[in-house]
Amino acid sequence: MEHFDIDQAPLEIERKFLIEYPDIAGLRKMPDYRVVHMEQSYLQEEGDFPGGRVRRIVDGGSVTYVYTYKVRLSEMTRHEFEKEITEEEYREMLTRQTPDTITIRKDRHSFLYRGLTYELDIYDFWDDKATLEAEVDSEDTPIPIPPCVTLIKEVTSDRRYNNSQLSRNKGNIE
Repeated sequence: MEHFDIDQAPLEIERKFLIEYPDIAGLRKMPDYRVVHMEQSYLQEEGDFPGGRVRRIVDGGSVTYVYTYKVRLSEMTRHEFEKEITEEEYREMLTRQTPDTITIRKDRHSFLYRGLTYELDIYDFWDDKATLEAEVDSEDTPIPIPPCVTLIKEVTSDRRYNNSQLSRNKGNIE
């Protein structure tokens, strides 16, 4: 893995919400709707390797592999280094998967609403709820909740809903 300066990586500011399991037909009617399947695994730090995550993303007939490493600056803001990798690099990185974690499998539904891009994740371990994220330019940006979802609560500050924690607790939130 090449060396990177995480302080030079782009900022990611996002808010996350727990929602009721959505109406997929309603989602499909949203502007710029698309869906991809993701398999996401978390990696342990090892020597000079900082950890992070790898994803296998299936978009129609195409498969891509992505390595991501984030550093939290606040509850909503992180530096995010992201790089497309080869299937061979992906498989090698999977050998560093954090022990006692699962690979998260989810369908990510993306769409536009009131000028924001939303990502709605439906996980294979939940059949009654999902998560909704909106990436914004500043932490104080208002987040309108799209009419095609039913909000349970905001979970931006609740780390139990971070994908890395869901990987550890296998989707069980208590």
